[in-house]
Amino acid sequence: MDTETRRDELLNTLAQSAAPVTGNELANRFGVSRQVIVQDIAILRARGEQVLATPQGYMLPGRQDKSVRTVVACRHTRDEIEEELGLIVDLGGKVLNVIVEHPLYGELCGTLMIASRRDLALYLERLRQTEASPLSALTGGVHLHTIEATGPEVIAEITVSLRQAGFLVE
Repeated sequence: MDTETRRDELLNTLAQSAAPVTGNELANRFGVSRQVIVQDIAILRARGEQVLATPQGYMLPGRQDKSVRTVVACRHTRDEIEEELGLIVDLGGKVLNVIVEHPLYGELCGTLMIASRRDLALYLERLRQTEASPLSALTGGVHLHTIEATGPEVIAEITVSLRQAGFLVE
């Protein structure tokens, strides 16, 4: 398979997938190294394709379902990350990102795509293994999340629960 065909097929694979696809999965599927996939993704992005890199793998943006989104402002410590994100996914929400306002760089956004306790466990394990600081460490724990859910009633329940837990900044 030539390079252009592989890139077209890579986009097709991502378009047909309901979940993110890891670089290793794509590499195995196309019989190339993970680094080749990383390069292909970079070239596709340079051409204007909107390929998202999430902690769970690559995906294309867009929602085919009737889900709704909201942005909530939260504050908590590093030790409370699991409680906050767990609350959201346990009630049926998907945490798309984390956003902070940096005094020098403006808005900084990290893609999360956490939709289950499994996704959360993988995220927390990466946080522990890398010893990286979450973006909220830059702003004293204050951050935004874009949350997606199946309907406004789920969003409302999540918002109430975040407020009751003391995470919501209002």
